[in-house]
Amino acid sequence: MQPHASIPHQKSHPNQAGVKPGPGTDHLQKVAGFMTKHGIAGLPRNYHLVHEALHGHNAGLARDLAALAQRPTQHALDQLGLKHRLASHCWLAEERLQSESAALLHNLGDHLGLGILHKQTFARALETITRSIREDETRGIGELIAELDFLAAAAADLLQAETELAVKLKNGLQQIEAADRAAEAAKVMKAKDGLTGLPNRLAFMNRLGELFAEDVPAPATALVLIDVDNFRSINLQFGEEAGNRLLKRMAAIFRKTIKKNDFVARIDGDDFAFLFSDVSGEDAYAIAERLHGAVENNLVFATEHGSQHGGLGLSIGIALSHDADAPMELLAQAQASLGVARANPRQPIAVFVPERGRAGGRHVA
Repeated sequence: MQPHASIPHQKSHPNQAGVKPGPGTDHLQKVAGFMTKHGIAGLPRNYHLVHEALHGHNAGLARDLAALAQRPTQHALDQLGLKHRLASHCWLAEERLQSESAALLHNLGDHLGLGILHKQTFARALETITRSIREDETRGIGELIAELDFLAAAAADLLQAETELAVKLKNGLQQIEAADRAAEAAKVMKAKDGLTGLPNRLAFMNRLGELFAEDVPAPATALVLIDVDNFRSINLQFGEEAGNRLLKRMAAIFRKTIKKNDFVARIDGDDFAFLFSDVSGEDAYAIAERLHGAVENNLVFATEHGSQHGGLGLSIGIALSHDADAPMELLAQAQASLGVARANPRQPIAVFVPERGRAGGRHVA
C-alpha cells in the first residue's frame, strides 16, 4: 500500500487547500461590472442572480436576464429569481406566504370579533325584553307579540351571521393550510440546487453544522469533496449546455451510487460534497474509489456536434469528523486534501491525515 498524502494539521487553512484562486475574483468583478452597467441594485440576492446567470451554467436564466430591460425593476429581477428557484429568492416566496397567512389570521380574528358582538347584542336585547315583561305584567298581548317578533328577527340575523362566519372560517383555514404548504415547499426549494435537484450549499452547511451541534463528540462521519478537473475548459470548448448535461448526469450517478441514508449536495459550480456516517478512513477511501469509478465508467456526454468526449477527470478530497472540532475545520481539512488531489492527477484521491495520527492507506493511480 502507498501512504496517504500527508497534510500538516497547522496548514489546513482553506487558502492553502488548493481551492481555485483567480477565477472566483474574476467572476465577482464581472458580476459587479454587469450590475453597474445595467443599473441593478447591489442587493445580495441580485448578486446571486447575476452570478448564476453569468457563471452558474444556467443558460435559461442567462437568456431571461438578457431579455430584461436595460434597467430592470427589482420586481422583475425577483420574479426571475423565483422562476429559476434560486435559493437567495426562495425566502421571498416564504416571507410573502407567511405575510399572507398573518393577514388571513387577522381577517378571521376580525370576523370572529364581529360574530361575538352580534351575540352580545342579541343577548342584551333578550335580557332587556325579559326584564321588561317581568316588571310590567299588565302589558297587552300585542306588545308581547311585537317584542317576540323583534327577538325572532334578531335570532334569524344572528343565525345568518353565524352561518356566514362558519363559511369564512372554513375558507380562511383552507387558505392558511395552502399557504403553509406553499411556504414549506419554498423552504425546501431554498435548500435545493436548481440545476441538479440535489441539496445545495445551504443544505450542506446546515447538515455539516448538525454534526457538531451537540456537546458530545461528533459521530464518525467522512466528508468527501469531488471536483471536476478543468470544468471551465469543458464549458468553453463544448458550451454551457453540454456542461449542464454533464453536471445533471453526474448528480444522477451519485444518487444511484450512494446509499439512501448518505448525503450528497452540489455546493458550487462543479463541486459536490458527500457525508457518510459510521465509516472509517479505509471505508471512506473505498467509497471514493467507487464514486470515481462510477463516473469514469458511466459518464459519456455528447457535444452539440454529436462527437463524444471521454476521460473526464475528477479530484477527490476526504476528511474525517474525528479529526476536527468544528464544521469549518472539517471543511478546511477536506479542501486541503482536495488540493493535494488536484495537484497530482495520477493520484486523484487524497485523505487528510493530521500529524497526530498518520494512518496508512493508498491513492488511486
